[in-house]
Amino acid sequence: MQVPLYQAKAELFRMLGHPVRIRVLELLQAGPMPVRDLLTAIEVEPSSLSQQLEVLRRSGIVTATRDGSTVVYALAGVDVGELMQAARRILTEMLAGQAGLLEELREAEMSAR
Repeated sequence: MQVPLYQAKAELFRMLGHPVRIRVLELLQAGPMPVRDLLTAIEVEPSSLSQQLEVLRRSGIVTATRDGSTVVYALAGVDVGELMQAARRILTEMLAGQAGLLEELREAEMSAR
């Protein structure tokens, strides 16, 4: 039985719903990176990073290639990078709206004094 598109999208976003996975995807936008560089940039336990990389690899979001004893990860396609950029734009707009609301609240508080 085929999964409805909305359910497949929900699964995608659920899979992305971990800070380490998001950070890995952000870092990989600059290009492929070996695990040791990801560890340095993210500063998590190696076992935790390994677990999160495996989730991303199994989902098809990233690819892993071995170069001797080094494993290098890369985004599986440009769409993933575009998704990260879209998320950044959406958050920027949301936070800008919140900053405006905060300013209004501060002004209302000052005028109430």
